[in-house]
Amino acid sequence: EQEYFLVDKALYDARPDLVMTSRTLFGHAPAKGQQLEDHYFGSIPSRVHAFMVEFEEEGTKLGIPLRTRHNEVAPNQFECAPTFEDANLAVDHNQLLMDLMDRVAERHHFKVLLHEKPFAGVNGSGKHNNWAMSTDTGVNLFAPGKRPKENLQFLTFFIATIKAVHTYGDLLRASIASASNDHRLGANEAPPAIMSVFVGSMLDNVLNELERTAKLPLDKGDNIYLKLGIDKIPAILLDNTDRNRTSPFAFTGNKFELRAVGSSANSSSAMTVLNAIVAEQLIAFKQAVDAQLEQGKKKEVAIVDVLREYVISSKNVRFEGNGYSEEWKEEAARRGLANVATTPHALDALVTPAAEALFAKHGIFSPVELHARHEILLEDYLKKIQIE
Repeated sequence: EQEYFLVDKALYDARPDLVMTSRTLFGHAPAKGQQLEDHYFGSIPSRVHAFMVEFEEEGTKLGIPLRTRHNEVAPNQFECAPTFEDANLAVDHNQLLMDLMDRVAERHHFKVLLHEKPFAGVNGSGKHNNWAMSTDTGVNLFAPGKRPKENLQFLTFFIATIKAVHTYGDLLRASIASASNDHRLGANEAPPAIMSVFVGSMLDNVLNELERTAKLPLDKGDNIYLKLGIDKIPAILLDNTDRNRTSPFAFTGNKFELRAVGSSANSSSAMTVLNAIVAEQLIAFKQAVDAQLEQGKKKEVAIVDVLREYVISSKNVRFEGNGYSEEWKEEAARRGLANVATTPHALDALVTPAAEALFAKHGIFSPVELHARHEILLEDYLKKIQIE
């Protein structure tokens, strides 16, 4: 989902701060901002609509499957979104789209602002990454099924992903770090810099139930799915999730939504990290289940036992409350969750021994490549701050 601001080109050219830094550094806030939410619920202005239609047509020529357009909360803020694709292709299409929007805007005497926080006091812009996993035959692994066995499959990938975010939250935070995103995270309508997971009350209850059944005796012939409550997950979860807009990583029905990515970012960094940490967690899960099978446990029992361990050990990363509140910052500290507010500190996670081992193991980055990226990203941060 690509959010952006549109500004008249003549007004943009009159602001050297906007031209050089992509955000306003001085000036007085207007009396009327987004208080009335009239922009969000209003119709798209005709001049903006003409711009949208043209860049959608140009996008179609390039194979970018755009399907959504609407106003966003802040004045002159808008959003577009495509149909889902393979992550690699979706990231490439988004990079093309940002360039395309900029060029089409010129023809309409607009300037597209992709900066995460171009104006103080109103909402910033993000790029929500909707992420799921499927089999090579198109079966969504994050979609609960109608049969209990399908629900166990769903819970396996669902819980493994939560565990991965808990274990490697610092890497996920580093993947979305930038000078411009620092202004957005924790501000108006943006998730905080604390990496937490929102799953919705129904799935939260399912995970709590799984934790409570730790001492439940399983006798031969028992229906394990019924006894553990795995048969209770509804096939459609859309109405039970997605209500918490303050979470950086939320489960939204049949996918996870990484909401912390900035609007100007290349999503490949976040997607590379997310794919890597979940892959690593699934390998660890398989090894743990195999170890229990060697002890003679039934397969379903072994899977549930490992999942239960993951639910208990990653419980601190699950949060259903208001991520904007000061109370959450205090609670997160008690839970041992990091609140890394600035990019230089966040990027340090890229060059830890754990990160080097993870990326080298999966053939993604060598330690030298990680250190090079760390240095380049720090230099980019410093230069942007110096220009401001």
